[in-house]
Amino acid sequence: MSDRTSRLLINIGSVISVIAIIILTIHWYRLGIFQNRELLDAYIHQRHIIGPLLFILIQIVQVVIPIIPGGVSTAVGVVLFGPLYGFIYNYIGIVIGSFANFFLSRHYGQGFILHIIPKKTLDRYLTKAHGSQKAFDWFFALAIFLPVAPDDVLVMIAGLTKITWAKFATIIILLKPFTIAAYSFVLLYGSHWLLQLFH
Repeated sequence: MSDRTSRLLINIGSVISVIAIIILTIHWYRLGIFQNRELLDAYIHQRHIIGPLLFILIQIVQVVIPIIPGGVSTAVGVVLFGPLYGFIYNYIGIVIGSFANFFLSRHYGQGFILHIIPKKTLDRYLTKAHGSQKAFDWFFALAIFLPVAPDDVLVMIAGLTKITWAKFATIIILLKPFTIAAYSFVLLYGSHWLLQLFH
């Protein structure tokens, strides 16, 4: 696949995703589920399969094509589905999206990454991959564990290194839950605290 074709596909995917999110948000707003918690609960309970699948799909897309901040979509999942199921759906979507990112980066190289992030950003993080593979593996594991690191960028950088699929999968599967839980807690309870403070 040429750079021009891959860029076109990514741009098309971005536009379709943004349009879908806007339409869905407008639809939910007209239903009144943002203003009424009971309507929100009823809406979710009526869609035991479609709702979670749609949200997981959105999470996968936003990991590969960062349309909205990952922390925001993570918090939305907890609001919509509750702490337990919101965490599970976030986890599934983000892990699958991370695997897709790693695969695309490893298969298409820097050409794919430069369609997503600026070259300046890529060069800055590539310096972390120029040392020993063992050092990068430890750095990558720590970055995935900490909620402040740019996980999606580092996943793509990891695809350019010699880290094995098994080690990559182990790090993502075991350490990603801590980041998801941290984002959910800070964004949900932090915003609630601020609203109470200025109420």
